[in-house]
Amino acid sequence: MPSPSKNKGNSFERQTADFLTNLYGEKFLRAPGSGAYIGGSNAKRKEFLHEGQIRTFKGDIIPGQSFSLMNAECKSYKEFPFHQLFTGSVKLLDTWIEQCLEPADPEDFNIIFMKFNRKGTYVAAQIKKINTAFNYDKHFIYHGPNNTSWLIMDNALFWHLNSEIVKELCQAS
Repeated sequence: MPSPSKNKGNSFERQTADFLTNLYGEKFLRAPGSGAYIGGSNAKRKEFLHEGQIRTFKGDIIPGQSFSLMNAECKSYKEFPFHQLFTGSVKLLDTWIEQCLEPADPEDFNIIFMKFNRKGTYVAAQIKKINTAFNYDKHFIYHGPNNTSWLIMDNALFWHLNSEIVKELCQAS
């Protein structure tokens, strides 16, 4: 029987998949198991999988059919050290970023959904180019590991302002 924290994480992954399904009208699913199947030292497995299998095992969410470049992680935690965002380094967030980027391909749109008890739900979306056309308000730019930059915003506000942009970024050219 899964632990309460595992159940909490699984529930948030299902909620996120349902949110994206409703937003885009395409079926998004919670990935079975863990994205670690092709992350880190398991990256060599990608050589033997077809595109659909790679999408299934890349992150916590299996994206809809037209979102072939989406790589999404979900984190549901009791606490988050928001104050550390101002010090320039949040080790917990850095760990999540590294976990998200391990299985990612260079052209992927990488995003981390984050839910914290009694604090709310947020996203951290990777900014790959200085001119990435995200719309933002009430945001924070975090400079993560390996010279990556991430836009952190309230989940609902991010999607209200950027749902069409994300769809464009997730489609293969």
